[in-house]
Order: sequence, then structure tokens, then C-alpha cells
Amino acid sequence: MADKNQFTDKVKITIKSGDGGDGMNSFKSYKGKPACGPDGGDGGNGGNVYIVADSSMNDLLSFRYTSKYFAENGERGGSNKCFGRGGNDVIIKVPVGTVVKDAETDTVISDMFTEGEKKLIAEGGRGGKGNVRFTTARRHAPNFAQKGEKTEPHVLILELKVIADVGIIGFPNVGKSTLLSKISAARPKIANYHFTTLSPNLGVVKYYDNSFVAADIPGLIEGAASGAGLGHDFLRHIERTRMLLHVVDISGSEDRNPVEDFKKINDELKGYSKVLASLPQIIALNKCDVYGAEENIKEFKKKYSRKYKIFPITAVDGTGTDALIGGVFDALQQLPPVRRIESDESFTYTKSGNLGFEIYMDGEAFVVVGTLVDMLCRNVSLDDPDSMAYFQKILREKGVISKLREMGINEGDTVIVGDVEFDFVN
Repeated sequence: MADKNQFTDKVKITIKSGDGGDGMNSFKSYKGKPACGPDGGDGGNGGNVYIVADSSMNDLLSFRYTSKYFAENGERGGSNKCFGRGGNDVIIKVPVGTVVKDAETDTVISDMFTEGEKKLIAEGGRGGKGNVRFTTARRHAPNFAQKGEKTEPHVLILELKVIADVGIIGFPNVGKSTLLSKISAARPKIANYHFTTLSPNLGVVKYYDNSFVAADIPGLIEGAASGAGLGHDFLRHIERTRMLLHVVDISGSEDRNPVEDFKKINDELKGYSKVLASLPQIIALNKCDVYGAEENIKEFKKKYSRKYKIFPITAVDGTGTDALIGGVFDALQQLPPVRRIESDESFTYTKSGNLGFEIYMDGEAFVVVGTLVDMLCRNVSLDDPDSMAYFQKILREKGVISKLREMGINEGDTVIVGDVEFDFVN
């Protein structure tokens, strides 16, 4: 069983929209008159699958317990021209900032960027037509109905990427959580050991009448881009931040070199993503109250002050944080707002009812396959003349006959469509 305290930001789920209900093949009947005309109603449409962004959710933990989301099938049509009931939709709630991908192609279907945003992921199958819908001036009593449109299950990847203006990064135990607790109302877990923070913490930082959102990203270590430590799991959370606040333990505690630490973290950003490496950075030199920090500050500024804005601070008592907040806010004013991740708006899951076909040769026979054939096999009764007439009409309308002629079919050649085999007649 999954740990209830475990932060979950990437999961796979299986979805399926509902099948359409079958149309009804039915005839009116009265006492003494057993068949007085068709009256079969249409089947109901299958339920849709939607995803909705919900700001009350913080992670994707619930999906570790429930991973299958199937919408309800439509009901079969009834006699007396009664329609079948449509299937109920499935609405899947996800945290704001969740990116929805197709697992098979890795295509981004949607970035659930704003509260209440709703996305249709899989449309339910259409209900089949009842036999009353197939009456024509020549066909008064069709003895067949259309089957409902079938749907297929699909696997989605849900990946949470927090939406924040500023990503707070740095090695473990440098004071990132302490800093966030001082500059915002966030109350992350704080302790004097590595990897205290096991999930991103968000805090709203006030600056006079303005504010911005900062995210404390769990500690990175050398090798994070290759999966070491926690960094590989959480680097995705700073992919959409506008800038980075890099916290460095300038005291050199734990026998660390602040200059080397700063370089190593930036190397990890480059190894993970060029986009991350190009984000603007402001440096907060923390633990300035510790003996020996003064010399390290001079060395660090000598190395990096031309390229970066540097703010010495002591996060534990808030020294220097006001100037740091002002510097971050001024930098944000020069940057574009947080942007949603680009998605393929044209992406749709093909239902078996989206009719298509292919023709290939099997010896001397022309074999027709595809979703069009699947539909015809469900709908056509070989023993009913009206149904066979409908079969031939669909082959003409959908271009099967034209394609056969393009391929050089001759009169008398064998054509196989599903379970139906016939000799071609021009």
C-alpha cells in the first residue's frame, strides 16, 4: 500500500469513454396485426471522460489507489421509438498545474493551468440508430438496426508541475525551507538534516501591495539530473517558474565549498534542461551569521557578482530578507508571466466509429479491413435483403468501390469484407 505521506507528482491512469447503446430493431404490433411497421429507437450515447483542475488538491496521491476511470455505456434503444438513456460522464479532478499526456505517444493533451479548467479527454461512443431511422421510400420495413459506437481504453500520464513565479533551489540543508517560512506564510517541515523537505512547498510572498508565489524545491545533489537523490523527481517543478532563487550555505559548514556547490547545482540544471539552465537567477548567501562566512562572501562575490545579483542573508532570523524580496520582485517585473505548457489541441482519441478502411491483396482476393468493416460486421444481417442493400450502399458512399477500381479489380474478382465474401460486379 502507498504511503499516505508520500508526495506523488506523476502517475499513470487508464480511462475509457462509454460505448454507445445499440439501436433497437423492433416493429409495432397490435392484436391481430403482428408487424405494423418499424418502431425501434436509437441507443443512448456513451459517457464522456473529462479532466478538471481543482485548486484544493495538492498532489496526485489519490490516483495511486484508483487508477481506472471508465464512463458509463449508453443504454440500448427501446421499442415505440424510445431512445436509450445516455451514459454518465466521468469527471477526474487533478491539481492545478497537472500536465496530461498520452502514454503511448507522449503527446501533451492539456496543461490544466487554471482553477476550474475543464478538458474533454475522450468522447463517448454515439448511440446506434434504431430500425425506424432506416426507412426510405423504397424500404418500408428495414429489419436491422445500427450497433452503438465502441470505444477503447487509453492510458494517460498525469504529471504535476507546480505553478510558481520563483523556484527556490540549492543543496540539502542550506536553509531553503527556513527562508520560505520567513518570507511567506508557508510552514514547511524544518530540521537540521538532509532531505527534510520531501515535496515542493508553495508560499505567497507579499511585497507592499503586490505578491508573488515561491516554491521551495526539495534538495538537489550532484548527479540529480541522472536520478541521484530527490532532485530528478522534482526538477520538473521548476520547469515553468519564471526565475530561480539559488540559496547557498556561505558558512561552508559540513566542509562544503560554497563556490563549488553553486557550480554543481547549475551543472545539474544544464544536464536536465537547457531551458532550466537559462532561467534568470538571484543568489541568496545564507547563514551569514556563522563564523567564517565573511571571507567566503568576499570570495563568492569576486567570482559571481558581475553576472548575478547577490544578497547576503540569515534566514533563521530574517536578516537581509527584505532586500532579497525587493530584488526578486524587481527582477520579476522584467520577466514574462508564467506560461502554460504547449499542448496539441488537435489531439483526439480515435473511436472505432471514426470509419476508415484499407485494402490489401490476399492471393487473388481483395481484402477490405478497418473500422468501417468492423461497423458493417456489427450492423449487417446476411440473411436480410434490406441489410445487404445497406451494406452495398455504404461501400459505395465510403469510397470502397472506387478504391477497388483504382487498384485494378475486374468483374468476377473476389472481395472479402469481414465475414462477407462476394464476386465483384461492375
